[in-house]
Amino acid sequence: MSSVNRAPDIDPILSSGAMKLRKRKLNNLPWSHSGRHPGNSLFWQIILIMVRTAWDYIFRRKQIDRLPPFEGGRILTSIHINGLVDPLSIVRTQDRRIITMGRHDLMTMPLIGWINRRMGSQPVIRRPEIESGISDEEYARTINHRTLLTMTNCISAGHNAVVMPEGKSHQDSRLHKFRTGTMRFAINAAAIANQRKSPPPALQPVGLHYRCHYLFRTDIFVEYPEPIPISPPSNPDIGKRLIAGDWVEPPHEQVDALRDDLFDALSIITPDASDWETYRAWHLIAHIRALGSGKRLETFRDEVLAARETREMLTSGEISDATVEPARQAAEILHTNNLDGRSLEVNGIRIHRPWLRCIMGLSVMIATSPIVIPSTGIQAAVAWYFGDRTDEGIDARTTYHMLAAMFSPVLFWPPLAIAIAYFAIGSILAIFPAAIGIMLAFHLCNLAFLVGYDLWTDFADSGRRTKLAYSDEGELLLRLVADVRSNLNLL
Repeated sequence: MSSVNRAPDIDPILSSGAMKLRKRKLNNLPWSHSGRHPGNSLFWQIILIMVRTAWDYIFRRKQIDRLPPFEGGRILTSIHINGLVDPLSIVRTQDRRIITMGRHDLMTMPLIGWINRRMGSQPVIRRPEIESGISDEEYARTINHRTLLTMTNCISAGHNAVVMPEGKSHQDSRLHKFRTGTMRFAINAAAIANQRKSPPPALQPVGLHYRCHYLFRTDIFVEYPEPIPISPPSNPDIGKRLIAGDWVEPPHEQVDALRDDLFDALSIITPDASDWETYRAWHLIAHIRALGSGKRLETFRDEVLAARETREMLTSGEISDATVEPARQAAEILHTNNLDGRSLEVNGIRIHRPWLRCIMGLSVMIATSPIVIPSTGIQAAVAWYFGDRTDEGIDARTTYHMLAAMFSPVLFWPPLAIAIAYFAIGSILAIFPAAIGIMLAFHLCNLAFLVGYDLWTDFADSGRRTKLAYSDEGELLLRLVADVRSNLNLL
């Protein structure tokens, strides 16, 4: 039985946004079946600036694998646990223009819809929305086929696409069952490329790894393994009919085989654990193994790869299953104290208090706050408030953080900077150059403030470590770690 068939198939909980079908906006969305990208090319450059700014703000440490060289269009896919942050993180790490598709209301709602329409994103009406009576089946088929043809032609022309094959965002530590849409338009893109004698497309698995995906200033590692080449269907008529504007379903056997290949490739670069507690246990075992060999896992990338090696060693029997339970309990103690395996050292818990970081962090935040709070503070507070109260689930929390960071430079900073320049200078000719300089100052002060925030966070972490080290819970943690070390033959 394929691993795809063993994956959970859980329908998404429909949010209030998903239950609003705005047909007029859906009908007027830009689309094209010529291979031309339906988005605005100038706005794409603005989008990249906005996404880079947001990335600098919401993530602390960022590591990105280099994309493997490939000539044709790519369909980039990943596990989907972090709302809009997932596709925008993939967009941030690309060398080409991207086309995406997603839930219908993401193209029509205020603000997010405005940006998605200018990116050329395409809507999808999902099965749960049809079954709930939000859309009739005929209209959904019309929109979905239009979207699939647009995506297919763009990919065959060499554009990259970002698609989440699970068809929803969720909170599980392993993949859910894949929808077939990704594979169907991938195969059809290969059919069109074959007819036009263009380079064939490929599926590009993406490993999106977050230290804790719903926390502000967490670490991220974006992993790019080798792409999966896509062969065209054996029937050349499929490509001809697609070019003529008719959506044709590719062979089911080829769709299923490609789905299984993608599922297996993505499973390797996702947590692929029964639950998050188990995954955190693997990370802790990886830290303990590294300390036992006299090393530390210096980067989050090192930690992700070491946890994967632990998973493989457990699967092969090289590490005993008896190691997992004490590691789960120890990892849970650390997690409930907002700590992780980095808190350990060879002989116990690290209790060094970095007072210099505390002083420097507070000093930087205080020095930059007169600029940071008026320019960005209101947006950050609103994002924090709504992110903790959204009905989209915890995975949408950092979506609000990212959107606040993205839209501050284009919606909030310009009027504020122009007003400051006007009252400070008064000269009409000098206002706009001065405003650009002021907005740059906003950005630099925000970055400096966040460095100060990170230094303060490091100091706060040290306080939690010290408190844990001198508690009964800390003693239990060390006994559990000793059990893990014993099972690993490190004592």
